[in-house]
Amino acid sequence: MLEEDKAYFLGCSGYFYWSWKGRFYPESLKPKEWLGYYARFFNTVEINSTFYNFPKKGNLRRFYRETPPGFIFSVKANRSITHMKKLKGTEELLREFYSVVREALKEKLGCILFQLPPSLHYSEKTLDRILSQLDGDFKNVLEFRHESWWREEVFSRLRKSGVAFCSVSSPKLPERLVETADFLYVRFHGKEGWYRYNYSDEELREWAERLKGVSSGEVYAYFNNDFNAYAPNNCLRLMEFLGVKPYRGVS
Repeated sequence: MLEEDKAYFLGCSGYFYWSWKGRFYPESLKPKEWLGYYARFFNTVEINSTFYNFPKKGNLRRFYRETPPGFIFSVKANRSITHMKKLKGTEELLREFYSVVREALKEKLGCILFQLPPSLHYSEKTLDRILSQLDGDFKNVLEFRHESWWREEVFSRLRKSGVAFCSVSSPKLPERLVETADFLYVRFHGKEGWYRYNYSDEELREWAERLKGVSSGEVYAYFNNDFNAYAPNNCLRLMEFLGVKPYRGVS
């Protein structure tokens, strides 16, 4: 795919962090104005609050209203699905989750991220169970936290299902770009320490070149190193190296 035909959705894993005040958000800005300010720079955000609390349509509709046309929300699946039940018998919960986010976010809904716990190791049976419950009408992403999932059997199954394997930059996990869907999904957690790592320009330039080289037509990349507002500032630098201008919404 030609670079000019590629769509980049670049942002952060969440936007509501008090430590960003004065480091990314102006001191004078009220918290209720943060999302609108964030959307002046980035065209997407990954909603993490839905992991801790089952999503409510009212909250998501507020997000929808406070962002410009063309803005995209990727949504993290609730922990009751991924961590408590580990996708065992979660069909009804999943249907409800899918329904709520689709109805509230409409055309601004991007991907559904399923972050799975480190205690979940690879087995063919487990992979079958997970894939059997995913709704193919959505852009589903699986983020594994145990190295046993980095294997060709998994990649092959996900390609057949059209499900994205979440590529990661994090301690102790392979830093490999894996393409299993028609879109790529990457999360930057920090190389040497979770959430508190500040990526260097050299590292971000290297990532920009790697992202330019993928065949996927859409690239979703989120910085989760929220400490000291590293995430938004690292993302802005990555955008610069990719030649992507700060977002201003589409008319």
